[in-house]
Amino acid sequence: MDAQKAATDPSEGIFSIPLSFDGAEYMFDEMRKWCNSEGIEFNIPTMGNKSIEFTEHQWRALQWTCCQHKTVGPLGIRGVIPEELLDLPFLTVLVLNQNFFSGPLPAFIGKMSRLETLSIGMNNFSGPIPKELGNLEELSTLILAVNNFSGTLPPELGNLVNLEALNIDSCGLGEEIPSTFANLVNLRIFSANDNAFTGKIPDFVGNNWTKLTGLRFQGNSFEGPIPSSFANLNSLSSLQIGDIYNGSSSLDFVRNLTKLTDLFLRNVLLTGSLPSYITELKSLRKLDLSFNNLTGTIPSNMFTMGSLQHLFLGNNSLTGAIPSLQTTTLQTIDLSYNLLSGDVPSSVDTNKQLNLVGNNFTPNSSNIGLFPGLECLQRSFTCNRDAPLYANLSIKCGGPQMISNGIMFEADNISLGAATYDVAGTKKWAVSNVGLFQDGLNQYLQNYLGQVRGTNTPELYWSSRLSPGSLRYYGLDLENGLYTVNLFFAETGFPNRTPQSWMSLTRRVFDVYIQGILQLKDFDISKEAGGVERAIIKNFTACITSNHLEIHLFWAGKGTSDTPVYGPSISAISVVPNFIPTATGPTDKNRTAASEKNKPKEKNGPAFIVGITVSVVVLSLILISAFFYTKRKREEEKEEVLPGICTRPDTFSFSELKAITEDFSPSKKLGEGGFGAVYKGTFSDGRVVAVKQLSLASKQGKSQFIAEVATISAVRHRNLVKLHGYCIEGKRHLLVYEYLENKSLDQALFDFGLAKLCDDNKSHISTRVAGTIGRPNSDNSLNDDKIYLLGWAWDLHENNRSLDLVDPNLAEIDENEALRVVMVALLCTQGSPSMRPPMSRIVAMLAGDIEANGVITRPSYLTDWNFRDLTGSLVTVSCSNSNEEQPQ
Repeated sequence: MDAQKAATDPSEGIFSIPLSFDGAEYMFDEMRKWCNSEGIEFNIPTMGNKSIEFTEHQWRALQWTCCQHKTVGPLGIRGVIPEELLDLPFLTVLVLNQNFFSGPLPAFIGKMSRLETLSIGMNNFSGPIPKELGNLEELSTLILAVNNFSGTLPPELGNLVNLEALNIDSCGLGEEIPSTFANLVNLRIFSANDNAFTGKIPDFVGNNWTKLTGLRFQGNSFEGPIPSSFANLNSLSSLQIGDIYNGSSSLDFVRNLTKLTDLFLRNVLLTGSLPSYITELKSLRKLDLSFNNLTGTIPSNMFTMGSLQHLFLGNNSLTGAIPSLQTTTLQTIDLSYNLLSGDVPSSVDTNKQLNLVGNNFTPNSSNIGLFPGLECLQRSFTCNRDAPLYANLSIKCGGPQMISNGIMFEADNISLGAATYDVAGTKKWAVSNVGLFQDGLNQYLQNYLGQVRGTNTPELYWSSRLSPGSLRYYGLDLENGLYTVNLFFAETGFPNRTPQSWMSLTRRVFDVYIQGILQLKDFDISKEAGGVERAIIKNFTACITSNHLEIHLFWAGKGTSDTPVYGPSISAISVVPNFIPTATGPTDKNRTAASEKNKPKEKNGPAFIVGITVSVVVLSLILISAFFYTKRKREEEKEEVLPGICTRPDTFSFSELKAITEDFSPSKKLGEGGFGAVYKGTFSDGRVVAVKQLSLASKQGKSQFIAEVATISAVRHRNLVKLHGYCIEGKRHLLVYEYLENKSLDQALFDFGLAKLCDDNKSHISTRVAGTIGRPNSDNSLNDDKIYLLGWAWDLHENNRSLDLVDPNLAEIDENEALRVVMVALLCTQGSPSMRPPMSRIVAMLAGDIEANGVITRPSYLTDWNFRDLTGSLVTVSCSNSNEEQPQ
């Protein structure tokens, strides 16, 4: 209908729209302004407190205006969507982005059959997505991102065969993507970040959605591998997949995706070598393959790709030397946390960023001096190791030096970038950052001058350090022992929800690791603190055994990355010892040396003579004590072997252990393993222990044994056998454990991992599989298919033979109950934590109150035994004779 005709048509009726949502008046006022600017008369004659009234011709003009103007938001509108929108039958575009609409998304929108674009992103809608949206057959664009929906994607949305763009980021949806979505063959853009989708990424994505130019799957609970059918998506220009659990993937499908400009495959269990055909993707500008299991060397022409600007290869197992960095386009190069060695680049342009933290470069590597402090952040950690200078640490993250509550927080306000690190001038601490903000702003520091509540030191939170990916802080040269680590947080990046603005819907979510151990999963500062602009301090206990502390803040794809605020943020760090330190620090040492140097010399006199006499007496006493001490040491060969250990076990003499085991009598023998025999020992006070006497034929030396004792002593868990103490006298190495009545110590140590010493031929201890003792989780005496209990259980389950797990000695069983127990066990051993049922549901399933069902897949740890800790921590608690990092 012509606009002027619509505005001048005779009218016979009056139409009314209730003011049922805030901002309605403002919305219509904006429409009137637009109409007037276009030369269209559009006046609203009546505007009462409860409604806006229109004549019929004005109503038709409004319809036409909506059809042409298309956009309603962002106008700061609150409330619910009024049903009067149905009186706009010609409406083709409805855009309500960046408002604060709440409540359920009304099902009547499914009746607006002419809609071609429906965009309601960044609002506060809740409840399920109405299946009636599947009736909008003309829809080409559907944006539901950043809302608080619940439930699953309605299968009816598969009817939207004309859909070209679908964005469901941060919607609150879960479970699997419906199979009906295979019908969406015209999709060009699909984004599904930050949800709880499970199962595998559907094959139909690669087989049916061949028109895709952009695809994003980050921050979900998908399982691998990435479908090989993705090789069909040769129209893709942007592919972003992250945070996949279970099932390794290869890069083979990328070979023919020649139109790619952005390729992000971060933390998706990629394995194999880095293929040379990656360098043939001539349009590639951003490449992120970090936090994977890639091996081999870096292709020699990787740094000479004509269009590549940002390269992230960190947290893999790449080896060899770094190829030549003669490149004109690369601005960002992240090679941190690999196994690279050899020489470091001779020069890097000031416009380029290069992060080489966590590799195998040594102080003797050529050109390492061009990277100040880099030698302190390698796997060998040569900076003052075994000669600690400090026993505390305080950092004002992202801000200047300041004193707060009597603590001096050192400045950390240097400008970091997408692949940079910085070592403090004292070499007491360091920081490393990796990641590129998606909006391109790359603001790694945040300043805030408002009031922070919940603290008497608000100035500590006026600045923060930010990261869009991986942020690590290191404490260097710290005395070994137990420490309390205090992390200071306050969310100042977005407003609270009181004014009900769309920015208040932002969620910042990240993980926190300390010493490579996950301490906080999906940590949301504002949620934990009870709101934004509120301070919160998280306290942890950390064991330092190698004079080194590592704090890692990691973004795993969660949170509202569609907004400018996402990724880790931290305001300050304070680390204090839980022991009386002996490290004095360089300042105290220098002061002592200076005072001795400047002390005035005394003349020969009575005091001098007395001093000489006393000195002779003291020296004589020292010599006598040394003689007896040396004699005793020679007799007993007793040594102090565990300096700096966090939880020091008792020490026993060989004669003492010999006595309590009746000279290691065969009658006291509990069993024998690959490392020696285990004996029952009884102390005079009645305390019973198990004594493992390591074989003298073992090749394990003193230093290895000390490392083993330190490792085992640092572990405390109710399901781990406790180490009471040890004995080391010459070549005699013994361990004293708690005694388990009527059980084999070897078997117990084997179900429970770390409480067993490493054999010389073993590369690491696996703590991935745990459980309750029935038969051992691994028994090499059985047939190959039965060695690993869980693997055998999965083989039987996949062949519908789960009942074969039942002990044949049982006379009769309830088969349904047995199958229920097996199913619960398979659910509880899923690789992804989000796929394991909560304890309340487990109890209900075992009791038969609810069905024991759910989506299960064979965990990747049954096949991917070389899976690496995604944090790539330089701190390990495993014994290893390989160069690879081991899972924490």
